Amino acid sequence: MQPNNYDYIKIEQKWQKEWFEEKIYESKKENLKKFFIHFAYPGVSGYLHVGHMRGFTYCDIIARYKRMLGYDVLYPAGFHASGIPSIGFAKKVERKDETTLKDLKNYGVTNEVIKKLSDPSEVVSYFGNVYVEDYWKKFGFLIDYSRIMSTISEGYKKFIQWQFYQLKEKNLLIQKPHFAPFCPNCGPVAVDKSETDILKGGSAEILEFTTIKFKMKDGTILPAATLRPETIFGVTNMWINPNVDHVKAEINGEVWILSKEALEKLTYQTKDVKPLNETISGKDLIGKTCVVPIVDREIPILSGPFADPNVATGIVMSVPAHAPYDWIALVESKADIEALTIIDVKGFGTNPAKEVCDKFEIKSQTETEKLDLATEEVYKKEFHTGYLNENCGIYAGIKISDIKDAVKNELIDNNQAIVMREFSEEVVCRCGGKVLIKQIPDQWFIKYSDEKLTSESKDYSNNMNIFPQEYKDELPGILDWFDDRACIRKGSWLGTDFPFKKGWIIEPISDSTLYPAYYIISKYINENKIKGKDLDNEFFDYVFLGKGKAKDSVWEDIKNDFDYWYPVDINLGGKEHKTVHFPVFLMNHVAIMPNEKRPQGIFVHWWVTQKGKEKISKSKGGVEHINEAATTYGVDAMRLYYAHVGSPFVDIEWDSEAVTKYKNRLASIYKMIGHINKFKDLKDENLDNWLKSKLQRTIKKSIDAFENFDLRVATNEIFFECQKNLQWYIKRGGSNKKILNDFIKTWTKLMTPITPHLSEELWHRDNNEFVSNEKYPIFSEKEIFEKEEVGEYLLSKVTDDISEILKVTKIKPKKICIYISPAWKQDIYKKAIKLAEENKLNVGQIMKDVMSDPKMKALAKQVSQFVSKLPGEIMKLNENDKKRYLIDMKEYNYLKKSIEYLSDIFSCEIDIYSSDDKNVNDPGNKIRFAIPLRPAIYIE
Repeated sequence: MQPNNYDYIKIEQKWQKEWFEEKIYESKKENLKKFFIHFAYPGVSGYLHVGHMRGFTYCDIIARYKRMLGYDVLYPAGFHASGIPSIGFAKKVERKDETTLKDLKNYGVTNEVIKKLSDPSEVVSYFGNVYVEDYWKKFGFLIDYSRIMSTISEGYKKFIQWQFYQLKEKNLLIQKPHFAPFCPNCGPVAVDKSETDILKGGSAEILEFTTIKFKMKDGTILPAATLRPETIFGVTNMWINPNVDHVKAEINGEVWILSKEALEKLTYQTKDVKPLNETISGKDLIGKTCVVPIVDREIPILSGPFADPNVATGIVMSVPAHAPYDWIALVESKADIEALTIIDVKGFGTNPAKEVCDKFEIKSQTETEKLDLATEEVYKKEFHTGYLNENCGIYAGIKISDIKDAVKNELIDNNQAIVMREFSEEVVCRCGGKVLIKQIPDQWFIKYSDEKLTSESKDYSNNMNIFPQEYKDELPGILDWFDDRACIRKGSWLGTDFPFKKGWIIEPISDSTLYPAYYIISKYINENKIKGKDLDNEFFDYVFLGKGKAKDSVWEDIKNDFDYWYPVDINLGGKEHKTVHFPVFLMNHVAIMPNEKRPQGIFVHWWVTQKGKEKISKSKGGVEHINEAATTYGVDAMRLYYAHVGSPFVDIEWDSEAVTKYKNRLASIYKMIGHINKFKDLKDENLDNWLKSKLQRTIKKSIDAFENFDLRVATNEIFFECQKNLQWYIKRGGSNKKILNDFIKTWTKLMTPITPHLSEELWHRDNNEFVSNEKYPIFSEKEIFEKEEVGEYLLSKVTDDISEILKVTKIKPKKICIYISPAWKQDIYKKAIKLAEENKLNVGQIMKDVMSDPKMKALAKQVSQFVSKLPGEIMKLNENDKKRYLIDMKEYNYLKKSIEYLSDIFSCEIDIYSSDDKNVNDPGNKIRFAIPLRPAIYIE
């Protein structure tokens, strides 16, 4: 390949082929030190997108780095096929969903294969192959592909059942009633931030509404749901949407009127619900009355077009003195109703809602943003400073923050209310159906509330390597908060049969806690050394817990492997796993595994977002498909982008222009290295030593960054600082063949974990072995040349200063005079820096010490001016600046050697003067401005 032609597609395909043919990815036990890393395996629900590749890439970079450090690295991967994602995809194929079929055909899938994808197991098989061949291998990931597994394989199911026997044995499986998210099409689903089972609503919480029964004259119930039942004392009217048809139903022996949507929800939450097949228009209810429970007050029913049939019961009780929305609606209705104040609030008068609406200048119900702010202000002040007043009967004088469930309990005890559960936001299943809440009377839970388990997990987490630090700080609180988790579902789910209740399946989060341990076994199953059907509890007890005896040598081999590789050193996953997957991953290990087999570390990375900061999701349509992006930008450019564009611990917005710039940078590195072979061999000891020293600095900084998993800092040093240093060396006339060859060889190794394809191509110009198998460069203190580093820093500052002066003045120079600061200034600067580090800097004392030298008395005025500015100057210095000033480097001598370089740069005569010389040509009287490492400059 031509040195100037960076054909990244050809290069990447070439080295992927060679790596995978040689199977360099396979884990080997050779070095007696190991590193086990894996990423949170992806759910199988369709094509992945560029957002997924961020975390996968981090994992591969870290794994490659550890390999090059001499670790035996286990880096496995698999597919989380449990749950309903694959079933949902298969159903879309079965009903010939237009978007799904279009995506498949655009990907090149034949009609014959598409027909098969109506079978969920075929979906898992097809996409499993896509993930491996089209994504992971295409990105050069050195995953141990001999260990690929799926959570619906026979062996894995046996493994999961063993875990549940262990949990039951430890009294961590319990039964109790439960209100669970439920899809009418798919059955129970999990609602959490991982959005494993759902398309929308991962942050939704289940809210408990007190549904109060307002009786009409004929005894019919008009139910209104509220989160603030204590405000019942201030209800003045009801709101009903006149444009909505409501229905009648018999609920617990009473006739109710409510929205159709509410009836469906209550059907799943309450046992005694019977639709009466009677529809009532909202218009027919307007003008009628009903009675407020407890206070026994008759109130009118008013028109409220804003009453949403999808929210709670679709009927709203109005508390206009304390709810800004109700107040504005009442004003707009022009109804002759007086607001009733029931809460005395510090800072408010008799109508808090009116006062805050006036404050925000709210005139209409359409001003929702202002109304939300007004509502938040009223509710907040009422909660913290409000007391129920005399209109609240026996509850008068009780602080709002203390009322809790007192009113709610009275209403329920008197059969004047029931509890209705509602999501805090809309939740949509993977199938597209709306998720409701259903009562399950005898649900099984994993008892994560167990005090001993929680305490032990918190204590253990304190000693783990958790990145970022903020998540390590948060985790104990999350573990305290983490409650019992419903662990089984009934319906058309993929997964493991629950061993203690026939017909139920273990839900996806509960079957993905100890899964890294199965990567040890999957290799033996894939190689047909053991069969999934032969795995039993006796086998798992022996391998994982060391109980019993081995039946054969394969059992012994598997146990030896487990003892060598386990525990996991890093479990890497997105921030959506912070409150679900990572806590159960830790707690299940603590519950089941012995102490020495519990995880060592967790790495949380943030998301790749689309415009508008929304997380990219394959269920919502990723910005770019992986194959398209890899072809457009190149795999190494994308790897570099993920590693460098932002810290792993912040969201990054997918930016195609930025990725293109990274591609261009790699092309420039490729081209630059290709040109170096044409250089003549010239030596310059100072310059050569500077380049060697800067390379060692990069090695040190990259190692330090990698050890803290600060991939951005490591990448910046390797791909930006290294290139900048090499460009400076060449610009300065550096051309030492041995130095350049050694630099490129080391630089190529440094690049390997991040851009392995480019590195292999560069490496194989002079080498035959894989650079991926080479050792990472080791920092050498012997090759640090501080004087040369300071000298080149000085030269670069002088060059920059002259360039800036010429740019501003637009002078065409005939001659440039450079004045080096006198030795006495350099001595005082060093002394002042040392004193400042010890908090002993005293200007008066320094002046006194300097003036004790008879030779300095003639310079008293200059010394005084210089010394007086020292505190301010030193405060501006960073640590690197301070170190430079403390190095004994002869500025004059170094710059004198660089006259030819400066003369070539600025195309004019260059004179350099030491301020200690008596015969200094200083027509501009600039010498007095010269300070250490900042010479004065005069341009003719």
